[in-house]
Amino acid sequence: MSEAVPDDRIEDRSLGDLVALALSDVSDTIKLEMELARVELKADAKKAAVSSVMFTIAAVMGGIVVILLSISLAYGLVGLGLWRWLAFLIVAVVYVVLAIGLMLIAKRFIKKIEGAKRTRKSLKSDLSKLRRRGDSDVPELTD
Repeated sequence: MSEAVPDDRIEDRSLGDLVALALSDVSDTIKLEMELARVELKADAKKAAVSSVMFTIAAVMGGIVVILLSISLAYGLVGLGLWRWLAFLIVAVVYVVLAIGLMLIAKRFIKKIEGAKRTRKSLKSDLSKLRRRGDSDVPELTD
């Protein structure tokens, strides 16, 4: 009844049939769009999972490389004539200085965080408007 047949003329159908046909088409379109979105999101989620595993493996490998380079640097200092303990201590101090420098840079970035300043200002303005009745200066709501 609500399906379009090729030989059927639109002019011969009742308004109820046309509305039912249109609603059926809209419903089918929505269902197909939702299915398409689900399939696309599932594929994207799979790609994101594989990518995150690869990034994790790369990060672990990078950490291992840093450790090996640190040991190589320490033994390079030993080869220059330093005691082993002093060579490894120098490498450790370099990493401590690097860590402190990164923490200071991070602290500067944290201080620059404004915390949605415009949103807070807008919300305060909206709340002050809600607390007032019309044009009178008498607050309607109290804290």
